[in-house]
Amino acid sequence: MACGALSLTIPLWSHLNSKFDSKRERAFKHQPTTLGITCSNSSPDLPATTEKLQNDASVTGGAYDFGRATKSLTQKLISYPKKVTLVRHGLSSWNDEGRVQGSSNLSVLTEAGVRQAERCRKALRNIYFDQCFSSPICRAKSTAEILWQGRDEPLAFIDSLKEAHLFFLEGMKNVDARQKYPNEYTTWREDPANFNVNGVYPVRNLWGTAREAWKEILLTPGENFLVVTHKSILRALICTALGLGPERFRAIDVNNGGITVFIFNQNGEAMLQSLNMTAHMYSDYMYVY
Repeated sequence: MACGALSLTIPLWSHLNSKFDSKRERAFKHQPTTLGITCSNSSPDLPATTEKLQNDASVTGGAYDFGRATKSLTQKLISYPKKVTLVRHGLSSWNDEGRVQGSSNLSVLTEAGVRQAERCRKALRNIYFDQCFSSPICRAKSTAEILWQGRDEPLAFIDSLKEAHLFFLEGMKNVDARQKYPNEYTTWREDPANFNVNGVYPVRNLWGTAREAWKEILLTPGENFLVVTHKSILRALICTALGLGPERFRAIDVNNGGITVFIFNQNGEAMLQSLNMTAHMYSDYMYVY
């Protein structure tokens, strides 16, 4: 491997909405504006290859454009490009007990879950968000309240971020559900797109709910959003953004406190930047993007 030392001096918030520059400057006041990258076995004779994004932020090896890479989630132009950060709630009591959660409001954050939410807050503290959207179900709501401490804007709780409703399986330990409802449980685990109760398909319905959530989020004024919700709806949000169907439900995994980042162009088309980032769970890592 041969590369040179690269030093950039850029205002890290400048590629975002200029209306919020002063707020972004405050959010970044503890961050240096000069980035240095040095590789081992470096050679000063080889220049770094860069491409320029439409927003004029120069990055090494970044994509030039992603138009038509995915289908529009808004079906109409939005006022400016947007960035959306998705976070799964912290460890809940039913996560810990191995129970099926679904849309139940009885599962609450554990002490470990609170600590995970605190780690997420610290990891994202230098990023300015225009708005935070959250599921109103308590384990996500509590996580969002921790994450949003010290921010000015009120939290927005929207029903389209609720978790899938799993009927009689909710609250059951997985081992008990497997024994009592072997056919239904096996379908839920192995072929979730075809899991149904009396003709109702929770995972298929979740795809429609995810599209509603995306439209509501992306049509909201602002450029940089935080979203806190649950594993199944996160899978649906990620898959719908990438044009994947409900049969790909288990192709995506997101840990408690995992962070995923999308950017959207003005057509409402998505590009996945980061999936299930968890470095902050094991260190004092802080993200800047």
